[in-house]
Amino acid sequence: MDIEPAARPDIFREVEHFSGAEAVERPIPAWERLWNMGWLRKAVIIAALCGAWQAYGVWSDNSLLFPSFTDTIEAFTDNLVNGVLPARAWVSIKVLLIGYAVGAGLATLLSVLAITTRLGNDFLETLTSMFNPLPAIALLPLALLWFGLGSGSLVFVLVHSVLWVVALNMHAGFMGVSSTLRMVGRNYGLSSLSYVLKILVPAAFPSILTGLKIGWAFAWRTLIAAELVFGVSSGKGGLGWFIFENKNQLEIPSVFAGLLCVIIIGLAMENLVFRWIERRTVRRWGMQH
Repeated sequence: MDIEPAARPDIFREVEHFSGAEAVERPIPAWERLWNMGWLRKAVIIAALCGAWQAYGVWSDNSLLFPSFTDTIEAFTDNLVNGVLPARAWVSIKVLLIGYAVGAGLATLLSVLAITTRLGNDFLETLTSMFNPLPAIALLPLALLWFGLGSGSLVFVLVHSVLWVVALNMHAGFMGVSSTLRMVGRNYGLSSLSYVLKILVPAAFPSILTGLKIGWAFAWRTLIAAELVFGVSSGKGGLGWFIFENKNQLEIPSVFAGLLCVIIIGLAMENLVFRWIERRTVRRWGMQH
């Protein structure tokens, strides 16, 4: 005979009848709705950092070593109004876009060859093992010998900084595609190019996008470092040269203004361009939350 254990009075609760009509919807507080907005949380973080910057600048009281946030904004506004910062930024961005496009295109070609042929796979693995650990800025002396004091030298080092990281992420994404999707592509009789475009690229796009984002960051900092080393490209200097010039003239607030411009462009690329691509692709496809 089954004997049911006695209910303990300290933990037993009788379930009351509940009807849907008795449900009361609790409105979400306004502060919680605001806090759920990602852009607002990031704005709060940036405001806190700017406040700390301003506090330390006022406390140190030495604009030659560490200007305050207000001094930097004043220098940034002056150089923005007189057109110096936009002109320098545009020089850097033009060179960056060329180097980034060439590097990403070569990375795509190498990754496609690696995923479709054994020889291509061995070729990519060998090249990445050789050149990926090599800093792009270390190739600048050779670039100056081969291409001279012009944008060609900058493009060369930018291609090196972009190529290997994009190729590695793209190839890793291709290798991570499930066997089921691969068999679907083969069963449909897709050619090599169609197989890559219709099966591998959509499935591996999160890794590809990650590689593109990292490649952009590498290219951006490599460009600024290269401009700091030899400066003027074809008679026109970019943001790196702007920072270097103002450092020599002890215009430290303008140096910080140049650095702030670099940061603003990086934030714009991350939160406007790449975030828009994420919403239109991997988030819409349910591959990222």
